[in-house]
Amino acid sequence: ETAQQQAAELEVLKEGIAYALQQGLIVNAGHGLHYHNVKPIAAITQIIELNIGHAIIARAAFDGLDKAVSDMRSLMLEARSGH
Repeated sequence: ETAQQQAAELEVLKEGIAYALQQGLIVNAGHGLHYHNVKPIAAITQIIELNIGHAIIARAAFDGLDKAVSDMRSLMLEARSGH
């Protein structure tokens, strides 16, 4: 998947989120998010919750749970702050 394809899919996702919000829904995301793809999704402020437990637990097997959670939290905070 090229960067251009990823950008196009992100736009489709944003359109879907806008539609869901217009319908009065709360939008959550997850199941496939990991340390390499979470930032563009976390940057979408209309998403209320990210379900990323699998990625964190898999990482924790190597780095420990504290570091796995801390690293994911840092990525999410960077995304929401625009960095």
